Amino acid sequence: MAKSKKTSKNSSNELLEALDALEKQKGISREVLIEAIEAALVTAYKRNFNQAQNVRVDLNLGTGTMLVYSRKDVMEEVEDERLHISLEDAKAINPAYELGDVVEEEVTPRDFGRIAAQTAKQVVTQRVREAERGLIFEEFVDRADDIVNGIVERTDARNLYVGLGKVEAVLPQTEQMPNESYQPHDRIKVYITKVERTTRGPQVFVSRTHPGLLRRLFENEVPEIFEGIVEIKSIAREAETVRKSLLSHTVKTSIQ
Repeated sequence: MAKSKKTSKNSSNELLEALDALEKQKGISREVLIEAIEAALVTAYKRNFNQAQNVRVDLNLGTGTMLVYSRKDVMEEVEDERLHISLEDAKAINPAYELGDVVEEEVTPRDFGRIAAQTAKQVVTQRVREAERGLIFEEFVDRADDIVNGIVERTDARNLYVGLGKVEAVLPQTEQMPNESYQPHDRIKVYITKVERTTRGPQVFVSRTHPGLLRRLFENEVPEIFEGIVEIKSIAREAETVRKSLLSHTVKTSIQ
């Protein structure tokens, strides 16, 4: 028995350290994580032990315990014994109970600890992944309408996929220059047109034909444009004359 308590305590310490690290490194609140773990444990309990009653799980990191409590409403007439308890039976437990109260009773299964540890790990892993995806989304959504350097990673019949470090951007065929060819490991500049949040993480769409690409290039290369001394009124890109260097272009400007 002592060995079991020690193991439980060690697991609790490991979980507590993991929650502290996530709070510091990823900015994920420990309270939010604990709530998510407890909710997942309720689902795991019902699934693994084929139970349908209302329950709550109490995760106590201090003692290393994860306890399951059934919750039954005090009713005059018991319609479902898994969900309700009569006033008479409730008062037998505690005379202070009244109609409408909730009676809790510990129903922790003997081997719930193992399932609870696995579930907690899965929740932490999932929340870390979600947090990382959220940070990546925020980073790239702020860079929409800007140019970035990328590396060609792969291609298929419709799209080219460009590595931008933390995320793989999609360069659709319609956004590629007709006279350009791309090979894996090629370094190219692309213009971020759209950033979407999906179930698989942030999705970044980029372009090599968007006029904004040329506009940003000129802003980076010509201080007068960046400072607003020279205003770009319109930009046209001619596919047949544009090369990867983006040296061929047509620009109309007006000097203020």
